[in-house]
Amino acid sequence: MLETFNTLVDGLPPGLVYGLIAALVFAEAALFVGFVFPGETAVVVGGVLASQGTLSLPLLLVIGVVAAVAGDSVGYEIGKKYGPRLLDIRAVAKHRAKVEGAQDLIRRRGAVAVFIGRFTALLRALMPALAGSSRLPYPKFLLFNFLGGLTWVVTFTLGGYFAGEAFDRAAQWAGRGLAIGLAVIAVVAIVVWSVRRHRREAEEEAEAGDAEAGDAASRVEQTLP
Repeated sequence: MLETFNTLVDGLPPGLVYGLIAALVFAEAALFVGFVFPGETAVVVGGVLASQGTLSLPLLLVIGVVAAVAGDSVGYEIGKKYGPRLLDIRAVAKHRAKVEGAQDLIRRRGAVAVFIGRFTALLRALMPALAGSSRLPYPKFLLFNFLGGLTWVVTFTLGGYFAGEAFDRAAQWAGRGLAIGLAVIAVVAIVVWSVRRHRREAEEEAEAGDAEAGDAASRVEQTLP
């Protein structure tokens, strides 16, 4: 077994672990937690724990899908209720380039944009609210929300599950010490990957914002005598 992962939930009942994973996945779009913590990290670690027998894989998949669909539905209702005022929220306003890109994606792809957005960290937090503010019909939103949530949860949970099984095989083949070392590397890799992706997306948004500001300044200069 991967003792490093066991230590993370040592003393916690499985019900609480399920609840923590569900809360993080739900809050990603419902409370815009996805700007800070990507929900995929929670489901990946959940998959690893399921490979150890700490959690039930089928139950974890069901809880993950329900939390993802419910959280996005709440985000949709927030966007529907507050509309353009949503863009004034500080957490949203500072990602203007990403917001505009998501709005354009909704205009071009309609409900399919909800499915596409599920697989990008910031879009996963933004897309439900933007779909609601754009008055995308809820039945269409719900269909693609469910399909995206199902695909996303199954993909990342099983990824963690099979990674955990691979660690167990390594423990049997090369000893517990190597397996624990691999587990530590995997955890660090997941965290570093998530942080770097968030930073890269933030840098891309900043560059897009600077380019947009430069274009606006150029247009102003051209209009001056």
